Amino acid sequence: MNARTRWSRGVVGVALAALGMSALAACGSGEDSGGGGVTTLTMTVWGGDVDKTSYQERVDMLEKAHPDIKVKLQLIPSDQYEQKVQTMIAGGNGPDIMQVAEGVNVYSSKNQILPLDEYVSKSGMDLDERFGPTGSLYSYQDKVYAIPDRSGAMIVYYNKDLFDAAGVDYPTADWTQEDAQTAMEKLTVPGKQWGYGGAGWWAQWWSFAYQNGGQIIDDSGAPTVNTPEVVDALQWANDLTFKEHVVPTAAEYADMGPDMGGDPAFAAQKVAMNTTGFWAIGGLLESDFDWDIAPMWQGDEQAVSAFGSGLAISRDSEHADKAFEAIDYLTDAEAQQVIIDNAQDVPANVQVQQSDAFLEPEWATKDINMGAFAESSDFVFTSPLIPEWNEMQATFDDNLGTFWNEGGDAKTQLDAIQTKLESIVGQG
Repeated sequence: MNARTRWSRGVVGVALAALGMSALAACGSGEDSGGGGVTTLTMTVWGGDVDKTSYQERVDMLEKAHPDIKVKLQLIPSDQYEQKVQTMIAGGNGPDIMQVAEGVNVYSSKNQILPLDEYVSKSGMDLDERFGPTGSLYSYQDKVYAIPDRSGAMIVYYNKDLFDAAGVDYPTADWTQEDAQTAMEKLTVPGKQWGYGGAGWWAQWWSFAYQNGGQIIDDSGAPTVNTPEVVDALQWANDLTFKEHVVPTAAEYADMGPDMGGDPAFAAQKVAMNTTGFWAIGGLLESDFDWDIAPMWQGDEQAVSAFGSGLAISRDSEHADKAFEAIDYLTDAEAQQVIIDNAQDVPANVQVQQSDAFLEPEWATKDINMGAFAESSDFVFTSPLIPEWNEMQATFDDNLGTFWNEGGDAKTQLDAIQTKLESIVGQG
């Protein structure tokens, strides 16, 4: 599940080891158990121990509040999730409720998940009121295919000790890309410390592209990755490494230790600032330096990437009404609070994001500016969650690897990518 690997690396861990093809075949869609009108639903999610605990706790709450619903929860490792769920659906045994993310329209384009507009309307759910700017995140071609469940915008982690030592003001949403680069330069100590962790992940450099007025896929559905706005943004992100030397090269990261990147390098105080998501917090709670988070700088166009996951209903569900009833409960405030109580992620529900439980979490070992997530979310742009999402990301990975590792010309790389995307996605 390539599109989710980076997003979920902080939570992916132990999974159900005994999961096999026989288990998949046995799951199927929900069925009436015959026990007093109880409807049994299956629900697939990905992740590790924290996810298993959190989802089960929410399911337990659901079953207590809705005694007529029982949910069989199935946890699948993130790198196997899409393949296994596709196998279930192909066999006519798709789950009733399934976790989805950027690849949501891989499913919807094949009619593997149901449009939810009728259920949303019937339930009276107000997507904008419940989820704010991310309420329409899983809408495609004027139809809603998933309800937001976990959601977080890109934020900035910064080392307050290093900022103070360099005499640099802390980051704010008002920073431009020029402001950010100036800070990176002042925070860099050649060969010892770098100002920024880098922007090789799609959610990072896409933010810069949209801040620069660009688009990856335009409003007509055509690829636009080689436009001047996107080219300039990608070149700027790469020049931070190979021209400005304020971001470690791949070789410099390798010298720091195995599996080193922006998140662990920030925790090791090798980089003073890093842009990433909620998952990095857990590894910093016992750190011995002063750090905090800030909203993502906005640039001229005020654009920030968002990522997360939603809950969808597969076409195989024989109890779609009950499945949506369950989703409605799981995404309402009471059940969503579990997500932050367990330090799992950012709940999609804005009421919870604005609550003391989120802004001052009990597990926090220091004051953390948790309001940065909501402030960044105010400027979230709608990512093109196209049906060809996996092919698009593979094209970026295949053609930008050398560029990120060794430097190069963004226009040359994006021209080649544009040609490939036009054959994959079309030209609108």
